[in-house]
Amino acid sequence: MHHESPLETLAHTPVTPDQSAPDGVSHPPYAFIALAALAGAVLILTLLGATIARGAQFNFDHAIMLALRTSGDLSTPIGPAKLQAVMIDFTALGGGTVLTLVTVLATGFLLASRHFLTAALVFGGTVTGSTLIYLGKHLVGRERPALVDHLVEVSSASFPSGHAGNSAIVYLTIALTVMQIVPRRTARWYLFAATIALVLLIGASRVYLGVHWPSDVLAGWSAGALWALSWWALGAWLRLRHARR
Repeated sequence: MHHESPLETLAHTPVTPDQSAPDGVSHPPYAFIALAALAGAVLILTLLGATIARGAQFNFDHAIMLALRTSGDLSTPIGPAKLQAVMIDFTALGGGTVLTLVTVLATGFLLASRHFLTAALVFGGTVTGSTLIYLGKHLVGRERPALVDHLVEVSSASFPSGHAGNSAIVYLTIALTVMQIVPRRTARWYLFAATIALVLLIGASRVYLGVHWPSDVLAGWSAGALWALSWWALGAWLRLRHARR
């Protein structure tokens, strides 16, 4: 017998926009999850950033970046010539202009659809998360990799990866909060899987193009995913409170 998860129960319950499941259903401690995920995101950037600021280097950073370059020619990435153009296209999807546009369009659509709580979660999560990434860059001030040639122009500090972190924050926050109001399970899983694939490709493109150490990208992914999770949990907690009134 199939037992529905709290998220599935929420999605299948006929409620007004941005409400939640009724009482009598066992739910995870959403408030605790939200706080723990927020703390985890901050701790990752703080602890890893402090380690890097003291001059620490990681062997896997060098190994991965060198593995993505043609032997004997650090200016040429591995793979067919068209792959570089594809990676540049993917990296653009994590740029500030595109992410701002996606956030504005998603928030506007949710407001027009009268999903006011979801719109607030999307806007609040993306804006505060982007601020966290900016502060991490400013405080750590890690230089960009000089090991290989850069294949796109960059200007800001290296840690954490803004493309990896902000794309995880924006796309995952939108996906996770919107999943709470999507009734069909297959649609929710498709949205989640597609978003994960997009975020992974954006982060990987930064290493392939030589503008970020892998540790920059891993930190951005981790902090961004935890930040998005915290806003998903906050949304679930608020919906439950609203439904119980």
